[in-house]
Amino acid sequence: MVTGAGSGIGRVVTNALWAAGYRVVLVGRRRATLTDTVTRADRDAATALVAPADVTSESDVTDVFRQAVASWGRVDLLINNAGVFGPTGDPDEIDAAQWRTTVDANLTGAFLCAREAFRVMKEQRPPGGRIINNGSVSAHTPRPGSVAYSASKHAVTGLTKSLSLDGRPHGIACGQIDVGNAATDMTSGIAHSAQQAGGSHQAEPTFDASHVGDAVRWMAQLPTEANVQFMTVLATGMPYIGRG
Repeated sequence: MVTGAGSGIGRVVTNALWAAGYRVVLVGRRRATLTDTVTRADRDAATALVAPADVTSESDVTDVFRQAVASWGRVDLLINNAGVFGPTGDPDEIDAAQWRTTVDANLTGAFLCAREAFRVMKEQRPPGGRIINNGSVSAHTPRPGSVAYSASKHAVTGLTKSLSLDGRPHGIACGQIDVGNAATDMTSGIAHSAQQAGGSHQAEPTFDASHVGDAVRWMAQLPTEANVQFMTVLATGMPYIGRG
């Protein structure tokens, strides 16, 4: 199951999993974009289940997992990818409603999907499975003016660690991939101008998002007794490691 499968990294990861022989449940808010992912890859109902849902809705998430189990019997892998950048600006400029929307999408949505995956993976026979959360390099180091996004992504790291710990007795592995400057529509502005910690603006390098798909596929194909706890994939020249 891949959330946010209708565009960007979610679409890239979905394609990578299909190439590895997975059947994929595509989750996202808009049926049209999910269907477009399936059509572009020339897939059919044998390997693709389109399941429109809002990951912040408990009932939607429960229904998606019900569909997955009804169709294919079990869930072996969840990619928690859906998310939003949210508002930008100094903390005193951030509207509380926009903060809550960002946290709901990036953290609560990931939790709700992980909660259902956990339930299904514990009950299925044989039990177990894997959850991979999309954390972002902002789960470790923020950009200026990104308090809502960065705080929610730091919290995803805590979610990953807790799921990893609580999953041990049940054969459920949980890891996190942190991506920096993959070239997608969502990050297109970074290639032209991005604010730096010192206040300047500069264009930043990006890299082909297909490499994220390759990395996730590798993480996913490990046996559940092995786990990549955290993996960072970023553009080599990205100004991430260093003083701001």
